Amino acid sequence: MSARPFRFGAALINVGTSRSTWRDQVRQAEDLGFDIIHVNDHLGMAAPFPALVAAADLTSLRLGTYVLNTGVLSPAYLARDVADTHRLTGGRLELGLGAGYVEQEFTAAGLPFGTPGSRFRRLRQVLAETRDLLRAEPDRPVPPIMIAAMGDRLLEYAAREADILSFPIGAGFGAGTPEEALAARVERVRAAAGQRIADLELNLFVAAVGDRVSDLDLSIIEAASGRPAAELVDLPGVLVGSPRQIADKLLHYRATYGISYISVLQPHMATFAKVIPLLR
Repeated sequence: MSARPFRFGAALINVGTSRSTWRDQVRQAEDLGFDIIHVNDHLGMAAPFPALVAAADLTSLRLGTYVLNTGVLSPAYLARDVADTHRLTGGRLELGLGAGYVEQEFTAAGLPFGTPGSRFRRLRQVLAETRDLLRAEPDRPVPPIMIAAMGDRLLEYAAREADILSFPIGAGFGAGTPEEALAARVERVRAAAGQRIADLELNLFVAAVGDRVSDLDLSIIEAASGRPAAELVDLPGVLVGSPRQIADKLLHYRATYGISYISVLQPHMATFAKVIPLLR
């Protein structure tokens, strides 16, 4: 079986203070060679759906959420927003979902943080009900579904239900080396997916890129993970080396694990752009 072509996403964090600022960021991502604009879903960052609709008039790239926190979402309101965003972007939307991991965001929404199990069940409920509502629309505006997964149950569920499965930055945490932890998760996905693995696109979220460890800005993922920089530098989603060395690592990830879709956090997209021509 031939390798799936690489795709590259730019995860933009903030709209800025004006439409022109957002326009410049979107066009920069396109000019750098990315294939899709992602918008994260955290308080203090860009509001995903308005930002994506605004981006649709500025670029021909695909547009996606990376990833919505299903723990604070209503299926009815989500289906409404997805349907109209799908329509207003000309069918270019990719819907990325996650179970949520920032307790303060649940608190701000007036909802209990719960347990990993309760957040997993909520994601399943939200996705199932949202899909049903979208399929009931006359034009069936159901976009491709991405699920970001790290725990065993969510990995297995995503392997069966998603079009795209993303390994977030924490996918390198676990037994053994960071790559061994990622490899174990990929094997779990392959076992759960069965024959549909050929149709499942695998994504890796890249949170930092640099020529040397001393070049890395790990502040965002230090805050998100609660772990010190020393525990983060060897993660699969932290890429260190020359463009050629990073390209070779990603070729290894594709050949070994089937990972062909790479999403890069905004502060690092210009640095990563030097890698893109080496993988086309």
